[in-house]
Amino acid sequence: MSDPATPPRSLAEALRARDDASLAVLLRSRPDLITPVPTDLTQLATRAGTRASVVRALERLDRFALQAAEALAVAADPATYDELLGLMTGDEGDPTVAGALPHAVGTLRDQALVWGDDDRLRLVRTARELLAPSPQHPSPTGLGPTVQEATAGMSPGRIQEIVTTAGLPSTHDAVSAVASLTALFSDRRRMAALLADAPEESREVLSRLVWGPPYGRVTADPAPRLRWLLDRGLLLPTAPGTVVLPREVALHLRAGRAHRTTEPLPPPIEPAATHRPQVVDTTAAGQAYTALATVEELLKDWDEGGPAVLRAGGLSVRDLKRTAVALDVSEPVAAFWVELAYTAGLLASDGEADERYAATPGYDEWREQPAAQRWARLAEAWLTATRTAGLVGGRDAKDRTLSALGPGLDRSAAPEVRHRVLTLLAGLPEGTSPSAESVLARLRWERPLRGPQQDDDLRSRLARWTLNEAELLGVTGRGALSAQGRALLGARPPEPVPENPVGPGDKLPVHHRPTPAPEPLSPAEQAAATAAAARLLAPLLPEPLDHVLLQADLTAVAPGPLQRPLADMLGVLADVESKGGATVYRFTPGSVRRALDAGRSASDLHAFLAEHSRTPVPQPLAYLIDDVARKHGHLRVGAASAYVRCDDDAMLNEILADKRAAGLRLRRLAPTVLAAQADPATLLEGLRAMGFAPAAESAEGDVLITRADAHRTPPRTAPEPVPDGPPTPDATLLTAAIRAIRAGDLASTTPRKPSATEAPVTGGELPRTTSAETLATMQAAVLTGEALWIGYVNAEGAASQRVIAPVRVEGGFVTAYDHTADEVRTYPLHRITGVAELADDQL
Repeated sequence: MSDPATPPRSLAEALRARDDASLAVLLRSRPDLITPVPTDLTQLATRAGTRASVVRALERLDRFALQAAEALAVAADPATYDELLGLMTGDEGDPTVAGALPHAVGTLRDQALVWGDDDRLRLVRTARELLAPSPQHPSPTGLGPTVQEATAGMSPGRIQEIVTTAGLPSTHDAVSAVASLTALFSDRRRMAALLADAPEESREVLSRLVWGPPYGRVTADPAPRLRWLLDRGLLLPTAPGTVVLPREVALHLRAGRAHRTTEPLPPPIEPAATHRPQVVDTTAAGQAYTALATVEELLKDWDEGGPAVLRAGGLSVRDLKRTAVALDVSEPVAAFWVELAYTAGLLASDGEADERYAATPGYDEWREQPAAQRWARLAEAWLTATRTAGLVGGRDAKDRTLSALGPGLDRSAAPEVRHRVLTLLAGLPEGTSPSAESVLARLRWERPLRGPQQDDDLRSRLARWTLNEAELLGVTGRGALSAQGRALLGARPPEPVPENPVGPGDKLPVHHRPTPAPEPLSPAEQAAATAAAARLLAPLLPEPLDHVLLQADLTAVAPGPLQRPLADMLGVLADVESKGGATVYRFTPGSVRRALDAGRSASDLHAFLAEHSRTPVPQPLAYLIDDVARKHGHLRVGAASAYVRCDDDAMLNEILADKRAAGLRLRRLAPTVLAAQADPATLLEGLRAMGFAPAAESAEGDVLITRADAHRTPPRTAPEPVPDGPPTPDATLLTAAIRAIRAGDLASTTPRKPSATEAPVTGGELPRTTSAETLATMQAAVLTGEALWIGYVNAEGAASQRVIAPVRVEGGFVTAYDHTADEVRTYPLHRITGVAELADDQL
């Protein structure tokens, strides 16, 4: 085991010196490191240095922590903390940066991107390779190679010429000459004197390269201003026609700063407007009710079978336009509602040969729930979904159009961005709506490597969509987070933060440090938060009404939301003419016939209207019902291919004489029966278009009652979100993983006695002994009580090292106390690869 007082020589030793709490922080911030669980700390360190894992960790750094890593990548290896501080603050210093740097270095250490004490800070090799300047991958710092790197291919004679021209004494070898030139460029006083003699034009050339890119083009015969710089090594050739500004020269011109602008503090969220919290909550509640009504209207429109599913999956552009017209919204908003219903499990494809979209059985269950619970289900589905409606209409990697409900709409970052945007809103005073640009700026600071820092990168687009969708759904009201939205996040109202400016030499106050994103809620916690949001929303929603106002112009006005049975029946009996604060329904012959087709009689309709109208039933409406009912069912249409029968042969003669019936190809079979070559549905529509009111009948001659909600898909589950990498481990998994890693590390690092026949074993290798030697050593350890080091291969073929104290050996098994697992276990002897005694000073 390593001595805590000895500086670590590798990342593995640095991890070995950590306590369990520190390891838990590492594994929680980089969950890919325990998928699967490493066998020991050496393997954990190796995995932490792999390119894929390091890239993922760098992508999750905030801008200041990333700038600190970039500065270490251009510093000496190892570097001291003071050297890093100089690169971050420059010669003049910056108290804010100085106060924030310990937290940034601590973050890099916690995530195993930096290791070593403050006098020997080391950036892991893979991170240095990713962040260090190179011609192929310029550094974000804008710095170029060092003098030593830039002169690697230069002739010794040319190096000596540069040293002499720069006013330095010549040396005996190129290595010392490069060191002398490096020392000159790193000395502020001597460099100032050298540049004081430079022509103005030469200093202008340096000013154009100082903040990057550091490379420039020159001709075969450089101009005098360039020649002066080349002769003194202030510009060094890297390839024919290309020169570079050495890193040491650039740092002098920058006054020691690695970055042009250092950003130790996250950009504040700027308020755009402030409203009373009650106004925000009631506005959001009104929008929540509209959201419920919109989803119901969408699925009601698809009750008898919605649009067809494209061959490649999803809705066609034409069907999306039709849906937008039906909902009276724009196409992007229609795509959002369609995707939300699908994500919540209320909508799916029916799986038939002629595949179409329709409501699921879960939709009927959802409709029976209280309004607040229905909203909470939609809001939770939206918050955790990876499907992104904003992408609809865009193009995928193969230049194919992305369609609503189609493939290719999952973006694993979407739940994180939604949650983070709402969390930022939760940090504002209640009733305050933020500036969208300030929210985007904050997200770019928190994840600068997620994409190009432009308005159209994915993370920024997700944030913009989140702000718009939250308003549509009623999570926010007038741009501010509502009380139910705050509860949905599991967040509390913000507390006022006292002013505490940073003074010279002070560390950054806690409230000025970057606020880490809260851990995602567990399923149980999210369920509790969703229930709390529903409770807060319930009293803000309008109470459903049990009445309408009938008017003489064959309309009915619903002054608010209607109770479910009333709304369902009225939706069959009348057509919606306009929506808003009050819904206007219009009665037509077609709508009345629809109610009669559903099995209602004229007396039922009269009784229904009289019961639920606060005004007397107008005479025109009563006449309309009686007139349609008198004609309804007088003609009967069934399947022959199709036929029409009627007791009144004069009516059948009228139908045959009508020119509009030519397309139905009717012929008389009997005085009361006509046969048609059209199918029953076409025949029904044709006769209704001619002004008749036929009714469909079954093969037994009974009138068929049609139900608007007859078509449902088989039971369907909501689509699962696509995870953004391994999930964050919970406390139980972390404890078990750390215990297993510690156990494996103990087995791999514990000193042991080599046996006479055993070859020397290096760290990480399993011991190898014969079966006879293994059995004999085990039996001897039972008598002496000594601990042994064994190699073991389990039933899945996974090899591990363990330290055990044998208790009993019998029947081909050894029962022992396993020090690595801290429990008594039984191992088959044939799975033990070998055994060795521990050194005398162990255990």
